[in-house]
Amino acid sequence: MAPDQNLVLRRPVHSSAVVFGAGAAIGVLGGMIGLGGAEFRLPLLISLFGFAALSAVILNKAMSLVVVLVALPARLVAVPAAEVASRWPVAVNLLAGSLLGAWAGASWAVRMRSATLHKVLAALMVLMAAALLVTHTTALGTLGLPAWARIPAGVVTGFGIGVVAAIMGVAGGELLIPTIVLLFGEDIKTAGSLSLLVSLPTMLVAFARYSRDGSFAVLGANLRFTMIMAGGSMAGAVLGGLLLGVFPDLVLIPVLAVILLVSALKLTRHHP
Repeated sequence: MAPDQNLVLRRPVHSSAVVFGAGAAIGVLGGMIGLGGAEFRLPLLISLFGFAALSAVILNKAMSLVVVLVALPARLVAVPAAEVASRWPVAVNLLAGSLLGAWAGASWAVRMRSATLHKVLAALMVLMAAALLVTHTTALGTLGLPAWARIPAGVVTGFGIGVVAAIMGVAGGELLIPTIVLLFGEDIKTAGSLSLLVSLPTMLVAFARYSRDGSFAVLGANLRFTMIMAGGSMAGAVLGGLLLGVFPDLVLIPVLAVILLVSALKLTRHHP
């Protein structure tokens, strides 16, 4: 597909300081709740920096990939690699669905009209807000499914998460972590590390699919912008991690959920 008027390969006129600062602010938000913050970065790319929906998704995916690559070694220090490796069946189970979902999601995204993609992204932000509230304000247990039901449930759920992650350009940890806890009974800390192991190949598949489309040229046209914002996101994530626990979840999480809901509302009213 060749880029059309909805896929503007523009270079934002904002200064490097503004781009870095925006990335840092997103990183802080994500770091304070132990996530990358890509779901907050996407509406910013559209509303503040003026990218068309699909262009924003592709740039968001590139930044998410960089952030996950940097976060993975640090996460494996917090949770021993051997402990994570021993849970490989969980990762494989989810990957069996998420890799297919990522390819399908990216394929659907590049075929959607811009107005339709805006509405889909708005709906997915509402989903992310709900997942955020459930994960951080309730005590997650396990569904206790038998093995014969857990495996297909993991594949189906993984497929859905892969679709969402590809269409939004996010790592998908907001959905993977509660899924790993509910389906496989892992603790939150281990689930966080496993989610990165599932996210990385899932993002690479979506990235590969986007690279086959003409709209992928937006990344080359805005590479400097992407790296500056990704750098800000990583710096902010470190600061956000230091602030972890400073604001109680009962205050912070509803505020972040409201930010996502307001962003979703703005997207539905956005005219590309």
